[in-house]
Amino acid sequence: MNLPLVYHPDYVVPLPQGHRFPMSKFKQLYELLLAQEITDRNSTYTPEMPKREWLQLVHTNDYVEAYCNGTLDAKSVRRIGLPCSEMLIKRTCIAVAGTVLTAQLALKLGICCNCAGGTHHAFPSFGSGFCIFNDLAIASQVLLQQKLVKKILIVDLDVHQGDGTAFIFQDNPAVFTFSMHCEANFPSHKQQSDLDIPLPIGLDDEGYLQILAQSLPDLLSEVKPDLVLYDAGVDIHVNDALGKLALTDRGIYRREMLVLSTCLDKGYPVAGVIGGGYCQDIRALVQRHSLLHRAAREVYYSY
Repeated sequence: MNLPLVYHPDYVVPLPQGHRFPMSKFKQLYELLLAQEITDRNSTYTPEMPKREWLQLVHTNDYVEAYCNGTLDAKSVRRIGLPCSEMLIKRTCIAVAGTVLTAQLALKLGICCNCAGGTHHAFPSFGSGFCIFNDLAIASQVLLQQKLVKKILIVDLDVHQGDGTAFIFQDNPAVFTFSMHCEANFPSHKQQSDLDIPLPIGLDDEGYLQILAQSLPDLLSEVKPDLVLYDAGVDIHVNDALGKLALTDRGIYRREMLVLSTCLDKGYPVAGVIGGGYCQDIRALVQRHSLLHRAAREVYYSY
């Protein structure tokens, strides 16, 4: 059984050479997953452009209109950290739709992964940290609006706190936000998630996995979500340019197996997005991102 996967060719757009957020990794990730038979084209689902109303469930009308029309001011573009272009606007919207589709499929199939997503630094009225629209928040609101779920748990294990997501859902009991992140890292001003676990610089595989294993099962039992949205950022890796933690490839794979197997063992479907990862060695970075999908296929086959 191959892994249900969401991918769109427009996930890839050109950016200046050497940019810390290389868009080519998305295509390379998909090609690697096909080559290693983690998924196949028959198991790949392609998102369509989302309704503008979906974006406005989370973001202000002024911000959505300004970004989608290409009229966002220069200061706001600099805060995002990505140059604005017609191709990037389309790609941004399709990636959001990809996470919505991933979540919908996870409810039907038990597990599904996106080849993009995890833009957790986007706030209602502005983008930040390479994040334009908050796909995790939008997917949550769409599923709640469609009455497909009543309770969502967002498990954010990117090395950076999911500050935008925490802010968006600070007064919404239907979405529980959990962020486990490096304390001394971006953003400098943290928001308050429903559960934050700040981690010390240099934490390794064993220390990280011990903390996660002690926290996740009890959290699932407490929240009892209809769906888990999992941000599997690999910027926790020891060689990540923006990380500050010290996990290895093996440690990241063990993390993915821990999260996915714990959730499915308790009967909670999981929608996975790849989150952050920053490395000039694109092949190594793609390999790290693929660990989510490798583990997901293993768990999907088992359950």
